[in-house]
Amino acid sequence: MRLSRPVLALLHGWGMNARVFDALAARLEADFEVRALDLPGHGGRAALADNGLAAWADDLARQLPDDSVVAGWSLGGLVALRAALDHPRKVARLVLIASTPKFLADATWPHGVQPQDLDAFAADLMADPRATLLRFLSLQTRGAPAQKTLLQGLRETLLAAPTPHAAALAAGLAILRDTDLREQAVALAQPALVLHGGLDTLTPQGAGAWLAGALPQAQFLALPRAAHAPHLSHADEVAAAIDRFAHG
Repeated sequence: MRLSRPVLALLHGWGMNARVFDALAARLEADFEVRALDLPGHGGRAALADNGLAAWADDLARQLPDDSVVAGWSLGGLVALRAALDHPRKVARLVLIASTPKFLADATWPHGVQPQDLDAFAADLMADPRATLLRFLSLQTRGAPAQKTLLQGLRETLLAAPTPHAAALAAGLAILRDTDLREQAVALAQPALVLHGGLDTLTPQGAGAWLAGALPQAQFLALPRAAHAPHLSHADEVAAAIDRFAHG
């Protein structure tokens, strides 16, 4: 164990909770003060009155001491990136896992999902939230080795905490629908580590490659056999990369 351990905050993705980082945290707790955090309205937390991206980033910053290392997965990566831009004293180093500056594809951005697919997903959420959440888990593991094992682990994580608030789930989808941080991201002052799976169908690897090229001080680690949850399928590699990056 190092004598001085930096704070490492871990922020989960849409519909999940902080327990999704249990395996990663166990690998890093000797060298970090690990704080796995729940997004507003998730994991038993109350939803915020303001559920926009900036408000969620402010909420994250309030939970951090200065000079933290912040790792965000998927939607959590968007929140972490926004917090790093808005609260640079709080975030000394940024880790983006399966993250993207823009979730939806359009004529200028091929590295996302189609708007009509997200719209259909939002309609399904309104009709049957539980079934939609469970279906979303299968999308996160699609194509990954040992998919059934990964999917079972995600299901157990989802069920280990109270069901997310409907307002928070809808807000998360709105953030994914409306956010485009490409212009702001190029101004990020902090060092960043971008981790991305080559089999990711939700945030294709091209999004991670773009981030690594656009962020002024970025490192890129591609995991060719990982899908959308590399911290679960490749926990050893992800933990080692975060350790090197934070203490390098």
